[in-house]
Amino acid sequence: MADAKVLTQAEVHALYATYMNTEHIQAVDHAYEYAFNLHRAQKRKSGEPYIIHPIQVAGILADLKMDPDTVIAGYLHDVVEDTDAEIEDVAHEFGADVAAIVDGVSKISKIEYKSDSERLAENHRKLLLAMSHDIRVIFVKLADRLHNIRTLSALRPEKQKRIAGETLEIYAPLADRLGIMTIKWELEDTSLRYLDYEAYHQIAKSMQLRRNERLEIVETAVRDIEQTIVDLNLTNVTVYGRPKHIYSIYRKMHDKHKAFDEIYDLLAIRVLVNTVGDCYAVLGAIHSHWTPMPGRFKDYIALPKANGYQSLHTSVIGPGGRPLEVQIRTHEMHEIAEFGVAAHWAYKEGNFKGADVQNTDQQKLNVIQGILELQNESSDSGDFMESVKSDLFVDRVYAFTPKGDVFELSQGAGPLDMAYTIHTNVGNMTTGAKVNDKIVPLDYEIKTGDIVEILTSANAKPNRDWLKLVKTRRARNKIKQYFRKQDRDENIEAGKAELAGYLSAQGFDPETLMLPDNAARAMEKLHYHTVDDMYASIGFGELSAQGVSNKFTEEIRAKIEEQRLAAEQKSIFEDHETVGTTNTQSKNTRQRKGDDPILIQGIDSMLVRLGHCCTPVPGDNVVGYITKGRGVSVHRVGCPNLAAADELGQRLVDVAWEEPQGNSKREYDADLIITGENRSKFLNDIIRMVGNQTKMVSSINGRVDSNNHAVVSMTVGVKNLEQLQRVMDSVKNVKDVDGVKRAFK
Repeated sequence: MADAKVLTQAEVHALYATYMNTEHIQAVDHAYEYAFNLHRAQKRKSGEPYIIHPIQVAGILADLKMDPDTVIAGYLHDVVEDTDAEIEDVAHEFGADVAAIVDGVSKISKIEYKSDSERLAENHRKLLLAMSHDIRVIFVKLADRLHNIRTLSALRPEKQKRIAGETLEIYAPLADRLGIMTIKWELEDTSLRYLDYEAYHQIAKSMQLRRNERLEIVETAVRDIEQTIVDLNLTNVTVYGRPKHIYSIYRKMHDKHKAFDEIYDLLAIRVLVNTVGDCYAVLGAIHSHWTPMPGRFKDYIALPKANGYQSLHTSVIGPGGRPLEVQIRTHEMHEIAEFGVAAHWAYKEGNFKGADVQNTDQQKLNVIQGILELQNESSDSGDFMESVKSDLFVDRVYAFTPKGDVFELSQGAGPLDMAYTIHTNVGNMTTGAKVNDKIVPLDYEIKTGDIVEILTSANAKPNRDWLKLVKTRRARNKIKQYFRKQDRDENIEAGKAELAGYLSAQGFDPETLMLPDNAARAMEKLHYHTVDDMYASIGFGELSAQGVSNKFTEEIRAKIEEQRLAAEQKSIFEDHETVGTTNTQSKNTRQRKGDDPILIQGIDSMLVRLGHCCTPVPGDNVVGYITKGRGVSVHRVGCPNLAAADELGQRLVDVAWEEPQGNSKREYDADLIITGENRSKFLNDIIRMVGNQTKMVSSINGRVDSNNHAVVSMTVGVKNLEQLQRVMDSVKNVKDVDGVKRAFK
């Protein structure tokens, strides 16, 4: 797949200038200048100017003909996160709507979570909820992700795979649910290129080898269709062929366990006409010319997809006896098929339908409503994201009620899932179900086209075993809610008691902590609607007392940590390595006995210590200060504790390293911090390289953050600064190491 063309600002300007009026063009131009000035000195990982990224995002949005505020937000989407600009500055300069979109797109980075997966889930939760309030947030976010994945080659392989995986899991399905196929297809194909490089290029190569054969089939099919429908006397008809996307072929090979040569429908013919009547007329003509394949006809005009997609799909035995898919739709349907709900937001005739869409079209999108409902039913970020992925981002089936109402369900859903989709009370009163007039068990898997009748009784009530039968999180949550309400009072009291017991076990006083204000703050942080809901969840076993305790004790633990750090700061001046005692040589110069190369100017015999906080080694620029009763503490110039010592009134003195006497074998500890992209054997390679320069490694620790960025802390033994520099230079040559520096504790 060829990389997308990088647009210049002039080319992006030309895009939005084709459909905006003068006033809006000036506003968008101003947004570019504003972003350019803020990002002026910044570079991307690839080394190119950062402003290229906002230009491409704005270009993607302008290509979709988005309204001015959305294109402006495309230019500004990173200014709050990556520059000194505040969201208030954006609101003042470009208005509240733009600020709200930018705020919705900005990453949530200031909150700390218990785990990397929780932080990622919370990030996605914020994104989806922001989208539910103003869907333009997701337009900008999808454009941002599209350009980021186009430029993944500048990142390390591990990060490429993480971002590509996240794109396939969240962003491509989201584009699909919103019907923005032009973005969805590119996200999927590009992600596959990084997740399974060999499969991607093998499919691409195979498609290229059979390109001439496919072109010949398409040209023949297009001519046949044009000739077949000529007698219909239609106007404004477009017939053309398109190849299937690489990811869709990959999924078909993977899901159906087929080789590439076994997949024949690698292309499809698309017919665009003026009216719905024309669509069905063309369908009849095609079926009269070619033999339709049984079970391969889908009428998405009579039964549109949730994202608004409408089209007729049929598969026939085409030229040469090969299967051929034909899609028939109106020109208006095609616009929706390509751009989805974004087409409703397109700027038209100097205006845009923003307010109308916000109140009407957006509310018709099941994905938006579904997100809001799942938010109300899920308090935990991880549970919320699992609900979104399992209920909203999966294949759908469409079932009918006996009255003809249509319900869209997740694939694999059963009668109970449908009952709770209809209404909570219908679900709670379910006694059984009929599908196509036949009694079925409650674990029956509904198929598209089934007529499902839910049997109810006023005296019926949910069974806890239903939790094992339902497939959707919505139904599962509704069943849990029922049992929570049944035992609500008991659960509230049990939750309070469990929390109080946990707080006591941790050494806290529950009576002083479990006050209404503290409980309200914890409730908000845990995304519950009421304090009693939070306590009931503890009692029900859905929420851990430890997690709630952490919210109640945040401020206390922060103060304890602050006091600990202050005490550590104060005592660090007295906590140094004893090197030895001094022996006066003259009134002005003290030289150590033996091979400890320390000289102190103007000081008589005193105890000398090397600071643990900065681990000086011979060759470092050093300075000393006289501690109270513990001699002279020697530190590297630049050590933060020198400033603190000065504030405490401890006198600084000049010290220097003397050439070691004799063949000194003494080694000095030096603390290093090594950063880089985590990968297999990353730490082993670092240790091996250090071992080539010194055999003394007294400690090593490592951690990896949510971005797969590794930080390694290491203490090594060296004779002098020259040897230490060799160690650092060697480590810098390790693959994926970003930096090596001396540590200050």
